[in-house]
Amino acid sequence: MKGFSKVLVTGGAGFIGSHLVHRLLARGYSVVVLDNFRSGRIEDIRECLKDENFKLVKGDVCDGKIVKNAMEEADAVVHLAALIDVEESVNNPMETHHVNVDGTLNVLSEAVRSGVKKFLFASSTAVYGEGNPLPLKEDYPLKPISPYAASKAAAEHYCEVFHRCYRLPTVILRFFNVYGFRREYDSYSGVITAFVNNALEDKPLVIFGDGEQTRDFVHVEDVVSSTILALKGANSVGEILNVCTGKPTSVNDLAQTVKEVAGKSLQIIHGEPRKGDIRSNYGDPSKAEKTLRFKAEVSLKKGLKRIVSGMH
Repeated sequence: MKGFSKVLVTGGAGFIGSHLVHRLLARGYSVVVLDNFRSGRIEDIRECLKDENFKLVKGDVCDGKIVKNAMEEADAVVHLAALIDVEESVNNPMETHHVNVDGTLNVLSEAVRSGVKKFLFASSTAVYGEGNPLPLKEDYPLKPISPYAASKAAAEHYCEVFHRCYRLPTVILRFFNVYGFRREYDSYSGVITAFVNNALEDKPLVIFGDGEQTRDFVHVEDVVSSTILALKGANSVGEILNVCTGKPTSVNDLAQTVKEVAGKSLQIIHGEPRKGDIRSNYGDPSKAEKTLRFKAEVSLKKGLKRIVSGMH
């Protein structure tokens, strides 16, 4: 465990957070979850409530007193809490900024005051925006094209400043397109969840645009593995690391794979492209491989099979 015994996970009842919390507890860490349950679900961490090494704090990262209470005695922080919907950020940029930037600043400030030994920030591939050569490398310029992406880029800068100015040991993990079981279905959920839900209900698969846009789909279990490696690894401090597979998948190819895995012959409908959506995207995983010895292991087909079997 390399000196960490108590980890605060903000957004710990969310999709990635709940998977991470289960894994941390299984590895013998004490875990505090701070979540306001706006998108997180108590069902996903209900089992943890019985664990004596688990504590739940209900509240918001924008509330300084609650953050201070949650961080008590924590020696590491994984900051996942965020508003992640691109379309929603276009419609409501102020709220996205408030949660993703002001909230992050709140958690960073308290981490400095509390003497936290490691601070992991969950950033996003969205910060790269459009116009960078592929695959995307960590030292490329940030060109966000949505308020969500801009908020993540701003929060990254704050993490770097807190590392340089206050000597807070920060690590920035840029998650690419994370998918997996327990991704809550709603109108804004990821394309994989939407496709699988429609496939299981024998509904057409809706593709926004021509479907030739590419994504780097990384399974949540791989994301959790990378996070724990970054938590433990001494040489990750001060680094920005892509968490990706390095393999581009077009949305058209994804639709065909979902049809194959679900064993269904489904109609495909094309809708209008969505605002703020990036055209082509996949990452270079070599820095994370070198720094963390991390390599994504769950193939897209294997990951889709797990989701389909879990939702049946």
